[in-house]
Amino acid sequence: MTAGFWKRLNTLYERLLLLPLIVILLISVWCVYDNWYVYGHSADGDIIKYKPGPSGEIISPDGREISEDMVAWVTVDDIGIDYPIMQAGDNVKYLNTDPFGDYSLSGSIFLDSRNAPDFTDAYSIVYGHHMERGRMFGALDTFLNEGYLRAHTAGTLLIGRNASKTCRLEVFAAMRADARSEELFDPDGSDDVLGCIRRNAEIFINERQDRILALSTCAGDDPLARTIVFCYIIE
Repeated sequence: MTAGFWKRLNTLYERLLLLPLIVILLISVWCVYDNWYVYGHSADGDIIKYKPGPSGEIISPDGREISEDMVAWVTVDDIGIDYPIMQAGDNVKYLNTDPFGDYSLSGSIFLDSRNAPDFTDAYSIVYGHHMERGRMFGALDTFLNEGYLRAHTAGTLLIGRNASKTCRLEVFAAMRADARSEELFDPDGSDDVLGCIRRNAEIFINERQDRILALSTCAGDDPLARTIVFCYIIE
């Protein structure tokens, strides 16, 4: 075989060795971009600009408006939870749709589709992705520490797109649970939700007869594990 043949063979071999390195580089670039996109497009402090004002007026500082699917606004004081609550006809849409109706990997905070949008049910469930840096419902894990929970029990629920009703929230329990639990993840699945919480919660500090709001997010690597923080809705 000629020297030219061996030269071409060596060149091909070098290129074949280079190909996996290029693939690895492209995957690394994609991972960096994906991480930037998720956190750059997740709901953050800027969403506060759209929070209904004291008289219930809808604020649109830049011409954008939150979707008509907004049913409330939830705030848990001092921990970064301050978001609109959306509700669709199913529990899938707002997994990857932001409050403005645009595609977003971080989705929105949303109310279970089976719940009454005015939060008159005895038990309402609100979901949100577990984002790093405490975004969305990423801060809920911290409530599994009793000292932290006792120091952060206050919140507010503005009900209605125009905040037509304001209720106080009082955090009273936190737990890890299985997403298949009908008692906790079906608004009509239990006649004694409070009893279920009392029996199973890692932390339970107060018992009242008010309506209950559950804030739920993913927990760890188990796709069926959830962290739930429970609040009383106080008129």
